[in-house]
Amino acid sequence: MLKRIFLVIFTAAVLACHAAPKTQPIVDGVTNVKPDEQQQLVIKEVVNLIESYNYKKIQINDSISSLILDKYIKSLDQGKNYFLASDIKEFEKYRKTLDDDFKNGDLSGPFYIYNVYAKRLNEYFNYSLAQIKTKYDFNQNDTFVYDREKMPWATSVSTLNETWRKRVKYELVNLNLAGTAEAKNVETLTKRYQNLQSQTSKTNNQDVFQILMDAFTESIDPHTNYFVPSKATEFNEEMSRSFEGIGARLQLENEVVKISEIIPGGPAFKGKQLSAGDRIIAVAQGDGDFLDIVGWRLDATVSKIKGPKGTKVRLKVIPVGKEMSSKPVIIEMVREKVILEDQSAKKKVKTITTNGKNYKIGIISLPAFYADFKAANAGDKNYKSTTRDVKLLIDTLKNQDKVDAIVMDLRGNGGGSLVEAISLTGLFIDKGPVVQVKDLRGKIEVDQDENTGIAWDGPFGVMVDRLSASASEIFAGAIQDYGRGIIMGSQTYGKGTVQSSIDLNKLVNPSILQRVAGLIAKDKTVGTSPNTAAADINLGQINLTMAKFYRVAGSSTQHKGVTPDVVFPSVYPMDKIGEDTEASALPWDVIPSSTFKAVANFATVKPALIKNSEQRISNSLDFKYLKQDIADLKKRDSEVAVTLNEAKLKAERDAQEAKSITRQNQLRALRGLPAIKKGDKITKQDSFDFIEDESLKVMGDFMQQAGNYVMNLGTSFK
Repeated sequence: MLKRIFLVIFTAAVLACHAAPKTQPIVDGVTNVKPDEQQQLVIKEVVNLIESYNYKKIQINDSISSLILDKYIKSLDQGKNYFLASDIKEFEKYRKTLDDDFKNGDLSGPFYIYNVYAKRLNEYFNYSLAQIKTKYDFNQNDTFVYDREKMPWATSVSTLNETWRKRVKYELVNLNLAGTAEAKNVETLTKRYQNLQSQTSKTNNQDVFQILMDAFTESIDPHTNYFVPSKATEFNEEMSRSFEGIGARLQLENEVVKISEIIPGGPAFKGKQLSAGDRIIAVAQGDGDFLDIVGWRLDATVSKIKGPKGTKVRLKVIPVGKEMSSKPVIIEMVREKVILEDQSAKKKVKTITTNGKNYKIGIISLPAFYADFKAANAGDKNYKSTTRDVKLLIDTLKNQDKVDAIVMDLRGNGGGSLVEAISLTGLFIDKGPVVQVKDLRGKIEVDQDENTGIAWDGPFGVMVDRLSASASEIFAGAIQDYGRGIIMGSQTYGKGTVQSSIDLNKLVNPSILQRVAGLIAKDKTVGTSPNTAAADINLGQINLTMAKFYRVAGSSTQHKGVTPDVVFPSVYPMDKIGEDTEASALPWDVIPSSTFKAVANFATVKPALIKNSEQRISNSLDFKYLKQDIADLKKRDSEVAVTLNEAKLKAERDAQEAKSITRQNQLRALRGLPAIKKGDKITKQDSFDFIEDESLKVMGDFMQQAGNYVMNLGTSFK
């Protein structure tokens, strides 16, 4: 039914070069990064796909070229801290040529721009390192302009040198305020800049290509995205909530890979040989030789530690607390499939009292709509999916916890699998349309829940916020249109477009891949094995916008999102986050309603729910402080500079901290918690989710006011 959402078959690919790529200009004083044949092929394929199959039916022309150039430069130097006005003037020669260059597979211009950026970056890192040991006067009333985005490009190196000098001074002021000795602060900041310089020097052509492709696809629409192979792997692991490896999260610290977390259920967790804080200095595959990975990029190290389940990996580890000069411990593990349970659906139960009556409410937190399609297609009966996980949670809430109502928490849920959004809706309705999809040809398809039966037929609510998007909006919109539950929170993101995930390798003739492999193998500068074969070529993945979502009642979720039945003040700035803030976003529109039967109409119930909620919010100290925070954020938005006078900065921060502590103690007093003082840590147990609390109170009102009315319309609310 929905195959076209996840798989698009093309009968031909653009294989001919229209013209030979230009010679890329050389930038002195830096290792010049250059594109390879693989990337030159990809850019042509992506241009063809966008022009042929993007929902906007857009042509890559001079106007798009101009947008790409601006976005690319901004992505490299949004704060105008690196490029000079003379650089920007030189780059103008590419403003109306990138469209033709991309069609010809020519990436020389954008890569040249990156190399100029790398040169400037290295120059300012060197300058900053020299400035760190300068004796600064922290009693001066000077300021550091940290946001130069709206300022003109600097016309001289000396202007930017002054910016970087003040940046160094600002960082030293911050370290001083942390209470450490001046000599230690100089050492800390020196290491920080040396690490930044080292990691920047490891930038490869895949990194540059990803930055460029982001600028390209964002110029088309906000949700068409190209992923280089490593990013494609990350995307698909995020979607499946699983990966194959040892089950450890890694981070880079001072050129050394450190374990930041052991994932429950994985080989590292089961073996109990590794701990958070351990440092990995070498990796070996099976019984092979160890590779020293100190100084490697994090993604390169991760690729060596991950691998197919059932394969063996050996690690040389310096245990946490040991000096780096200590003898490493050798640890051997067999990789397994690791399920990211902490990023999966979870439940909890809370009891509220409304007008003297107690209600037990089950809350299901859902961070995304995920599914392990690879495992499902392979016939794994226990494959990971949102609907399967939520169904088990509902069974427990219903049969063991004996809850009176369930609330689905979709706050921060940016979407994911359309199939899962439809099947999850099916747990709360008994068959019927869930979403309508209009493709680029104008054809409308109504996608339905075809499974008879309801997992939960009791009172139901859905929590959303500005970060709830895509599949979250499909689910919330369907629940609202059917009258199946109450939607609570703030207006959602407004992402109503459909992306098809396309593996570019499947589009290209194998003979072309073989030719590209041969050319890459001959190119010694890209560091590819001389034995490179077509099977080693990975062209990456594009998520291409090919359709739009519409609710069963006909309204698009695009641009406007879902407006809750009971609206709360937004935690997030509505004018900064959301589809309606994106210049390239598709518009909102309406198509005819599908044929569906609502189970209830809450028109007479909603006014009382809204009135009660607004009254509570107006009397709520939490919401009062939220509104103050929103006002403060708007004020800070207009600020672009900070004082470098240490005493003044300390006074400002002390005042902010005192204000924060006063606030927290007022709120803690309301909840019967002891007061805190400066330096005290707030435990997780002391945290209070006032948005969730208000949502549960709305549910209490809903159950008292809507019960009999809804029952009479045929829904067996209990």
